[in-house]
Amino acid sequence: MATAIKPDTDDKRPIRRTWPRYIPMVVLALFFLFPIVFMFVSAFKTDSAIFADLRSPRAFLPIGELSFANFVGVFDRVPVLRFLFNSVFITTAIVGLGLIVNSMCGFALSRMKWRGQKIIFAIIIATLIVPFETVAIPLVYWVAQLPSVEFNGLMPTYSQGWLNTYHVQILPFVANAFFIFLFAQYFKSIPRELDEAARVDGASWFQIYWKLIVPLSGPVFATAAILTFVSSPGAWNAYLWPLMVAQQEELRPVMVGMQYFFQLDTAWGEIMAYTSIITLPVLLLFLCFQRAFVNSIASTGMKG
Repeated sequence: MATAIKPDTDDKRPIRRTWPRYIPMVVLALFFLFPIVFMFVSAFKTDSAIFADLRSPRAFLPIGELSFANFVGVFDRVPVLRFLFNSVFITTAIVGLGLIVNSMCGFALSRMKWRGQKIIFAIIIATLIVPFETVAIPLVYWVAQLPSVEFNGLMPTYSQGWLNTYHVQILPFVANAFFIFLFAQYFKSIPRELDEAARVDGASWFQIYWKLIVPLSGPVFATAAILTFVSSPGAWNAYLWPLMVAQQEELRPVMVGMQYFFQLDTAWGEIMAYTSIITLPVLLLFLCFQRAFVNSIASTGMKG
């Protein structure tokens, strides 16, 4: 006689035990989402509606009289597309060149043996304690003294100073002490026997770096790329440095465009619309690569 199979309820017990842990996590996530939700909702409201809804939950809800007038006003006040192009170009250059330069420096410090290696590595680590704001003014002075080359057709012309150029917003931020340290620590976790085998086969150090180490280091490259995008003083969130070295409007990135909204009458609806426009690329980047970001941070932390 067939016996009834008793449903296994053991699999549900872990869920019942762990779901209370998610409550504070959800509350914390909502706490951090409130400013972003407020920004996007306020971008469609008038200034009077924004201030009228501040003391109520209506500030976080898309209710009332909504329109795209603030976004139209943003494009009338500042050259948004030009600023976006500048930020994308500068950030892409910093990320791309930074991955090459910092990874090669990390490779030389972690895989090769040469005189003074430990001293150089200690000096690089020591620069991490120096805030960028403390060296910004001296750096402006030095970039203003550097020679610059421009081409008028095929004839080069020489001038003094890098101010009001793209490369003054890119080159000072290519090499980064933190990312050199990050690459060096990750490369140390790769077995050195691979280098020895490659050297026996006649491979050069650059071939070992490019054909052996780089393919095995996807997580740390993803981590460095994302962190450079969001945290480098010269990348997407840059404000202080381009404000000091780029006086021409056609060279300025998106963050410097914020000051345009505080010069005459402060239009808070347009400010919210502008910040929404410049925040969307960051949110889309994170949403598209959130799994790679989390996995790269986790794997880099374990290996480093």
